[in-house]
Order: sequence, then C-alpha cells, then structure tokens
Amino acid sequence: MTKDKKDKKPGTEVSGKKDLYHDIKAEKREKMGNTEYLKRLRDLEIELVKLQEWVKANRLKVVVIFEGRDAAGKGGVIKTIAGCLNPRICRIVALGVPTEKEKSQWYFQRYVSELPSGGEIVLFDRSWYNRAGVEKVMGFCSDEEYEEFLRSCPEFERMLIRSGIIMIKYWFSISDKEQENRFQDRIKDPTKRWKISQMDVESRDKWVEYSMAKDKMFSYTDTRQSPWYVVPADDKKRARLNCIDHLLSLIPYKDLTQKPIKLPPLNYDVAYVRPPITEQNFVPEKY
Repeated sequence: MTKDKKDKKPGTEVSGKKDLYHDIKAEKREKMGNTEYLKRLRDLEIELVKLQEWVKANRLKVVVIFEGRDAAGKGGVIKTIAGCLNPRICRIVALGVPTEKEKSQWYFQRYVSELPSGGEIVLFDRSWYNRAGVEKVMGFCSDEEYEEFLRSCPEFERMLIRSGIIMIKYWFSISDKEQENRFQDRIKDPTKRWKISQMDVESRDKWVEYSMAKDKMFSYTDTRQSPWYVVPADDKKRARLNCIDHLLSLIPYKDLTQKPIKLPPLNYDVAYVRPPITEQNFVPEKY
C-alpha cells in the first residue's frame, strides 16, 4: 500500500462515529439564505465561464470527480457548475449499472471512454470509486476485485495525470441527521421521489460500513498527485459555493471571454409575406 499523505483533513468521517466537524460547523452559523447565495453564485458563474474559455483555448483536459454519501449534494453542485457552461465543452457523466458485457471488461474500461478530449471538462457524478463504496459495502464485487481496485486505482490516476489530464476529486461529507432530513424531503416531494431508491433505503442501515469503506479508500487513493478534497455539505448552498470557488482556484486561467457584440439593425426591406396564422399549429396558451 502506498500512502503519500499522512494527515487527515477536517470533515472526514470516522468509522462508527458521527462527523463531529459537521456538527460543530452547523452550530456556529445558520444555513445560507437564498438572496446571498444567488448573489455570490452569480460572481462564481462569471468565473466559471472564464475558466471554460481558457480550457477551450488551451485544449485542456479536465476531470472533476464528485463522490459522497447518498443525498450529500453531489448532483446539485454538478448541475450548478454545468448550468452556466456550454454543454459542448462541459459534460456530465453519470453511468448506470454496468451491463453484462461491461462486467467482463477491465474495470476502468467503460470510464476511459468518457474521459475528456482537448478543450473539454467532464464532471463525473460518481465514478470508478463505486467499487470502493457501494460495490464493496453492498457485496456487488468480490474481495479480490475490491483489493485489486485499491492497488490499481492510484496507478491508474497517475497514468491519467501523466497523460495531461487535470484531475480533481471532491468528497461531499454529510451528517446522518442531515441525510435523514433530505431522504424525508425526497419521499414527501413527488418531483424528488425518483432520487431515492431501494438501494438508498438499504444503505441507511450500513452507515458504519460506508464510513469504514470511505476511510480505507482514502488511505489508498488520497495521494499527493491526486488528493481528495472534502466538502462539508450539510448546508447545500455553502457547499456549492465553496466547491466551485475551490475548483476555480485549482486551475490557473485568464479572462478570454469575448467582448459584447453590437447587433446591427434589423433589415425590413426584404419583401416578405407571412403565411396565414390559421395554417399553423400553436401550443394552447393555458398560462
């Protein structure tokens, strides 16, 4: 086992215990309000666009991995980042359950095909770290496959970094109390109910097992070349802002956004007769 860094980061969970760092942080200040959040997010969105143009111009290859417990807020920050960017440059990868064919392949194979080309940012909503988390805890892989992953993953990531990929890994840390609140919210809201599955329900009884799996995963894969960055995520809004701000700090960039375009006046001199409105199908105006 190779471990390049000894010190644990604040906010990491301890096996069998609550994330005490979270509880302390939550007691010190209230959750951020929507007005302040939107104001600060607007500034960060402008910087994200600058980063996007820099990535495009310099043909950078950027991979950002988001991991964490169920309902920790990974999907929210991913949608927030991608929401203001060009989908041709920034894309989201959220792979489903592997097919029988994929199960017979080299474990990392289906993820390799999703890696960025020059000028792309790829946001992984869960990644190859499924093997160190849900697959291990829920028994979807053998002990041999799990141990091989822990040995191979650091080498795999070093190889990607040597190839020129900028790789950033975030772990969203959430307390058991806040996770329960979010699960209940999803159950009550019909538009969010799809976010909670039977697997999530079963995972609630394995909180300690997931903590132990996360600790072991960090011990192997939290390296100097590819460190994990822990995001305290009990406050969704602060977690998003902190994560985006930190992401921007890791990739040096310059402002290459284009200057405002001056639109010419519309040309009404062209002879044109509009077809009768009755010949077109219109959407009913119910609202």
